[in-house]
Formats: sequence, structure tokens, C-alpha cells
Amino acid sequence: MAHTKPGYIAEKPAHLNRLKRIEGQVRGLQRMVDEDTYCIDILTQISAVTKALETVALSLLDEHLRHCVSDAVRVGGEEADDKITEASAAIARLVRS
Repeated sequence: MAHTKPGYIAEKPAHLNRLKRIEGQVRGLQRMVDEDTYCIDILTQISAVTKALETVALSLLDEHLRHCVSDAVRVGGEEADDKITEASAAIARLVRS
């Protein structure tokens, strides 16, 4: 079952805005390094960027589970198994990172 739209489509503008803010934070990190900012201050900002990315990732994962995985489970069969395996792998990657 192929979807024409991703599960996050309703939240796409919010995700894009958040990713643009994160992009700005990363540019700020580059500036901090270029300007020889104190290490701990840079590490604090890296922590903030990491948390922001995790928030986006968890939101996308939730939307994937609610849309793609639940649709596949309703239909059943091999695609359901594939979607669950795919989601489990994505969760494992997030937990390890």
C-alpha cells in the first residue's frame, strides 16, 4: 500500500519551521567556533540542537506510527509486518543516537 502523502503532511509547515530554526542554531554553532567561544557554551548549544532534533524525530515517528503503520496493520499481511519491522528499526536508531 503506497501512500500519496506522508503521515506528517498535516504538520509539514511546523516541521519545516522547526528544522529552519535548527539550521539557524547550527549556523550559530559554526559562528561560535569561528569566534573562539568558550567550550562549555558551545557544548550547551550542541545539547539544545540535539534536543530539538530529537523532538522533530519523535514527532515524525509518532505520525508514522499513527498513519503508515496503523494503515498497514489494518490491511494486514506482509506489508504490516514490514512496516512494524521498519518502525522498530527506526526506534532502535533513535535510541542508539
